[in-house]
Amino acid sequence: MDFSRIPSPCFVLDEALLRRNLELIHGVQQAAGVQIILAFKGFAMWSAFPLVRQYLSGATASSLNEARLCYEEMKTKAHTYAVAYVPHEFGRILKYSSHITFNSLSQYRRFRRRLERHSEPISAGLRVNPEWSPVGTALYNPASPGSRLGEVAENLKEGLPEGIEGLHFHTLCESTSYDLEKTLEHFEARFGHFFPQLKWVNFGGGHLMTRAGYDVEHLIRVLKGFKARYPHLHVILEPGSAIAWDTGVLVATVLDIVKNKGVKTAILDVSFTAHMPDTLEMPYRPRVRGANAEPLPTDQYRYRLGGVSCLSGDFMEEYSFETPLRIGQRIVFEDMIHYTMVKTTTFNGVTHPSIAIWREEGRLDVVRRFGYRDYKNRLS
Repeated sequence: MDFSRIPSPCFVLDEALLRRNLELIHGVQQAAGVQIILAFKGFAMWSAFPLVRQYLSGATASSLNEARLCYEEMKTKAHTYAVAYVPHEFGRILKYSSHITFNSLSQYRRFRRRLERHSEPISAGLRVNPEWSPVGTALYNPASPGSRLGEVAENLKEGLPEGIEGLHFHTLCESTSYDLEKTLEHFEARFGHFFPQLKWVNFGGGHLMTRAGYDVEHLIRVLKGFKARYPHLHVILEPGSAIAWDTGVLVATVLDIVKNKGVKTAILDVSFTAHMPDTLEMPYRPRVRGANAEPLPTDQYRYRLGGVSCLSGDFMEEYSFETPLRIGQRIVFEDMIHYTMVKTTTFNGVTHPSIAIWREEGRLDVVRRFGYRDYKNRLS
């Protein structure tokens, strides 16, 4: 990829790397006999959906807008789940959905009649909480005590309501197949007695099967084992990160170098809080091409990387480089396609990065540029 040909700032998806991930995921589907669908909350770059549709037959949505995007751009109805449905939007959600999962019994009771009166059949599901998760960061742990996400087993002592055809859980985040195996133990122990009356189960997202070192063969064995125990159940997975894991970059440019109390900060034309919020929320240190994220005190060329917004904490602590940084130099953040683009904002009116695809034949296709109207139209 020739970064000199890329406008800055810019998210760049590598089409060949996306196809590599999709081929692996499709292989898991075929080998395990399950359905894997795209989670828009992790990857909603609809200009890439023509490629995605070659390998995945569905998608999951968490809102009316995502359900409509699925219908229009993935060319299929969505598996829709929302923490709570807005009454005046629910009719349109029905139009765009093949499955609707409810977060609570009260939500199902409220909307059940509208679901049943819809002109086409829609399969109803309920999200449940197995009360176990390997996720250590509280912000990302759906199974923490008192969680608002899903019904716990004690709330279902009287059984499942009539009309519920599936159960959904989501307690993983960039997790392993061994984490899924452990989660299934808790899921089956708490909710397995409902399985005979169900048509499907949804294991949610967080299955990072495209990460290097992930035990794909073990995942296939776990999935086949579950299906052997419950052959009548259709099994669905909806990974977000795995689809676009390590498939592209965010290209930025050094605008200035500020020196203060012995600390040098390279100010970039991107913002961590506006364009890479997970680096501050998760938090995690993004990889930077040609830089060491764990510099030694003896490293000569050490720089904080500063965002261009006015937020004082809009920076990453020091990286070390082989040569001094200079104004105008490109900085390339690795693995910035999943969960990053879907969370960006126009805070401070900072220029939003363009979106481009590096096509498999070696051509750069800039599919979206952002300007003043994009900023203004979000306001009033």
